[in-house]
Amino acid sequence: MAKKVVTDLDVAGKKVLVRADFNVPMKDETITNDDRIVQALPTIKHLVENNAKVILFSHLGRVKEEADKEGKSLKPVSQRLGELLGQDVTFVGETRGEKLENAISELADGGVLMFENTRFEDIDGKKESKNDPELGKYWASLGDLFVNDAFGTAHRSHASNVGVASHLESAAGFLMEKEIKFIGESVDQPIRPFVAILGGAKVSDKIGVIENLLTKADKILIGGGMAYTFYKAKGYDIGSSLLEEDKLELAKDLLDRADGKIILPNDTMVNTGFSEEGDVKAVDADVIPDGYMGLDIGPKTVEQFEKEIEGAKTVVWNGPMGVFEMEAFAQGTIGVCKSIASLNDARTIIGGGDSAAAAMKLGFADDFSHISTGGGASLEYLEGKELPGLAAISDK
Repeated sequence: MAKKVVTDLDVAGKKVLVRADFNVPMKDETITNDDRIVQALPTIKHLVENNAKVILFSHLGRVKEEADKEGKSLKPVSQRLGELLGQDVTFVGETRGEKLENAISELADGGVLMFENTRFEDIDGKKESKNDPELGKYWASLGDLFVNDAFGTAHRSHASNVGVASHLESAAGFLMEKEIKFIGESVDQPIRPFVAILGGAKVSDKIGVIENLLTKADKILIGGGMAYTFYKAKGYDIGSSLLEEDKLELAKDLLDRADGKIILPNDTMVNTGFSEEGDVKAVDADVIPDGYMGLDIGPKTVEQFEKEIEGAKTVVWNGPMGVFEMEAFAQGTIGVCKSIASLNDARTIIGGGDSAAAAMKLGFADDFSHISTGGGASLEYLEGKELPGLAAISDK
């Protein structure tokens, strides 16, 4: 990549601001999945070992009003990070002010400090989310250098990434570098055959991705709720399945331009309602009965997709094949996971979001080359868009 990385910076004795992505799931102020904290460790450890004063900050959840702050403090994250690092992490429950400034001035070389949820600044005018210039300048004043390791927010222009980077020499952290390397190289310089697998609910969420991948992938396998709009575009009966009627012409156009690259499921699991209870059965794709809705790809499609994936050297997957949270409709996603996991000498990437959650929940996380930490960012990167958070990092 043409951007500076953390190893390009002389950090000894310097105050290094690190924008991490600690937007972790929590229940009753207990972290239920610490993967994003674990993913940030290589960058933090490098800075600690090279005697930097490490100042960490992140958002956590959505905060629009004072009541939203409940349960959104980063204090539990700082405690878990300290456990993982094996050293104390100073936590300052403020986003600005004398208390924070004093704590930073007292930080020793190799010390680590975390300050409060950057989204707390959104309560009065969305200063963080709207990249308030005064806020970005203030946060930048707290450090000497800036490391952006939050790929999950790279598609947003916020004060905590773009704002800070506009005032300091900056670099990508190891996680940011890894994300760009895996996703960028896989799409732009794929080892062929290159198979893309797209799922999720809506065609509208993936239009840009499909458009971009039509020129790059050898095959595009489509599952999930979005498949039914393509079915309808082909003239199939889809019962009460999810349909984006306003996207039918677009779906027809994509199929026409795909020249056979787009491969749709040939059967689907249906039920009489959005539930595991009812009349669950597999039917051919072109004959979904009235009163039934499609909720997963069917067993014939699992075999079909396995054959399409076989022999691939690059696989990029974004979006589950069905309602994987329900066991009756998880088999398609499990089948795709198994097919990808069985590949030898292939680069296999999950583009964050629900497909990443599915792979982790189903126990396949270790079977992929890379699982992205940023659903929205990876989606926009797959579309070929420039990510503001990445663009703001200093060039080499």
